[in-house]
Amino acid sequence: MSNVLKVILTLFLISGYAFQSTGPEITIFMIGDSTMADKPTEDNPERGWGQVFQRFFDSTVIIENHAVNGRSTRSFLNEKRWEPILGKLKRGDYVFIQFGHNDEKKEKVDRYTPPEDYRKNLIKFVMETLEKKAQPVLCTPIVRRRFDKDGKFYDEHGVYPQIVREVAAECKVPLIDMHKKSKQLVTKLGVENSKEIFLWIKPGVYKSLPDGKEDNTHFSEYGAMKMAELAVESLIELKSDLVKHLKNEYRTKFK
Repeated sequence: MSNVLKVILTLFLISGYAFQSTGPEITIFMIGDSTMADKPTEDNPERGWGQVFQRFFDSTVIIENHAVNGRSTRSFLNEKRWEPILGKLKRGDYVFIQFGHNDEKKEKVDRYTPPEDYRKNLIKFVMETLEKKAQPVLCTPIVRRRFDKDGKFYDEHGVYPQIVREVAAECKVPLIDMHKKSKQLVTKLGVENSKEIFLWIKPGVYKSLPDGKEDNTHFSEYGAMKMAELAVESLIELKSDLVKHLKNEYRTKFK
């Protein structure tokens, strides 16, 4: 074989190995409700924090966001949305689990999940994820923007965030306390500045919202990014293995 051919063959093999090493190594599956879910991007200001989560990670991680508007643990399971995810899970993957907004709604008979059933459903997600040698990460529900007439923040989630904390402790799995962190953020920003996180849209800005919108549950793109930052900050605090897959700018930003 000529020296030229040897060089070409060597370069080909090297490039082949390089391409093999750049593929995704870990999948983060996300299950939850509208605060996490992907939203249409055309003429629509709303974003879920799971929708922007990919921006924080390098190419070794891919995000599969299976969160859906209006879902509770009960309806997510009843609609058979969990089984396909479970079938795809492999060792080293992650499942981020965030429900609660809809579980607590007694007036929504298809969504409401009594506290004890909510606990059982969370445990089901956790244990079945662990059986697949994947890592569950429990997330408490994010607060709604609520202030009384005196400008004091108040919460509406009742016992549900605490149940998530208890399940995480009982099952010895990581907890991202989005409820606690988002409460601190919204309270710090106050009545007016916190509107930037949520969907407070002036009339005439979007064709789809000619009259504007005042929504204290769902997020603007800025708000989704702030919520995703809280999750990343928590991963660093937890010393999660996912930290080494963050882009350098975020790995240092939240330390």
